[in-house]
Amino acid sequence: DLLVAALAGGLVYWQVFQASELTNDPRNPLVIAASRQAPRGAIYDRNGLVLAHNAGGGGANERRREYPYLVAAPVVGYRSSLFGTAGLERTYDAALTGLVSLRPGDELLRKFRDTPYNPSDVYTSLDINLQQVAADLLANDRGAIVAIEPSTGRVLALVSSPTYNPNRITDPDAARRYMAEITVREDSPLLNRATQGLYVPGSVFKIVTAIAGIGSGAINGSTIYEDQPAEYETGFLVEGFRIHDFPRRVQLDDPLDFYEATEISSNIWYAHAGLDICADTLEEFAARLGFGQRIPFELPTSPSQITGGNGPLNGFRDQVELANAAYGQGEVLVTPLQMALVASTIANDGLLMRPKLVDELRATDGTISTLDPAAMSQVLGPSEAQVIGDAMLQAVEGPFGENLAGAAKVPGIPTAGKSGTAELGDDAAPHSWFIGYAPADNPQIAIAVIVEGGGAGSQRAVPMGGDVMAAFLLNGE
Repeated sequence: DLLVAALAGGLVYWQVFQASELTNDPRNPLVIAASRQAPRGAIYDRNGLVLAHNAGGGGANERRREYPYLVAAPVVGYRSSLFGTAGLERTYDAALTGLVSLRPGDELLRKFRDTPYNPSDVYTSLDINLQQVAADLLANDRGAIVAIEPSTGRVLALVSSPTYNPNRITDPDAARRYMAEITVREDSPLLNRATQGLYVPGSVFKIVTAIAGIGSGAINGSTIYEDQPAEYETGFLVEGFRIHDFPRRVQLDDPLDFYEATEISSNIWYAHAGLDICADTLEEFAARLGFGQRIPFELPTSPSQITGGNGPLNGFRDQVELANAAYGQGEVLVTPLQMALVASTIANDGLLMRPKLVDELRATDGTISTLDPAAMSQVLGPSEAQVIGDAMLQAVEGPFGENLAGAAKVPGIPTAGKSGTAELGDDAAPHSWFIGYAPADNPQIAIAVIVEGGGAGSQRAVPMGGDVMAAFLLNGE
């Protein structure tokens, strides 16, 4: 009797409590069979344009997928009879095939229905026209662009360059040859640089340092360092290591405050600030922003880091590493998605929204499931975020910031941002970075741009960021 009861209990556990989880597991044989046999739902952008649909004709039990917009590949992914699934095609595989029902508990009744599948269409927040604009700007460069609606976390564009042609992967005649070609390419087109690429951030990370400093009260808008003007010539000496600013002709006589230091992007000022903020506070606020974890998202993400984590100062080896990290060097590594969330947090009054790609699932039987926005963290207060936002506005529109981030200005619209030039050493060309948002007084779009080896931020990433924001705000994308 005990054995029978145990078996019955196990059956109930797997059929009731674990039914939904099993149904969503892409390794489940039922899911694999359904992906080959079931009439798969379509994937749409925010304006109803088709990003993925069934082309048909892939064999008796195969429904070959077709992807009208190649630039959507880093988001939509693929569904291949030979290579399985990737992107949203993988994340929402069970919903697209109809194995998972939008009606709670309905999985239990599937075996009793005439039609076992109830496929859902997936409606995303992606603006495919904006995605195309961003991809065209990167063109043949390696890099990434992520654009987010700050108040909701909805992703408007997520570009990784170079990318791949999903239609080649779903073509059974060409797939093996094509996959063999792209997996050995040195520029890694299958890598989603936007969510999994890890980069030295350079000066865009100063906004993270500012969040920790202003948020904790360690610094404020009026903070100055009396030694800083002279240190422009001598360098700031930290335990035998000299930190220097990039050469400039302005703001050399008097100590810089927070706004001026952000506008001209002073490494020395931010190194001082980082030491005042201390390692534990920088780590705490970075964690609130998502550092040190895989950001919860519909696509795989790599954790960003502020340090390699092997030293006695909350992972930092010494004060030198901490001072260098404060202006985005040291062992700091970030994903473009993470830096878009940093900009989005300031744009949204200090509230970080969880990034999301899917707005709605609509099943064949008419059932609709809405995926509402969700907050991740109140990183800092609205008044504190405003101080940093004002500095970012000055960095784009101020008289001294104009040469660094001025090209991001959206015509007629107040624009906030921060440029970055990430030094890589060994005579390698630096990465070009920009993060920002607009309109500064009513943010609708926050953005992060990286061009690998693109040189100074002002040369490449800054104008790209401005062009993407302008396309969205002025052209009705």
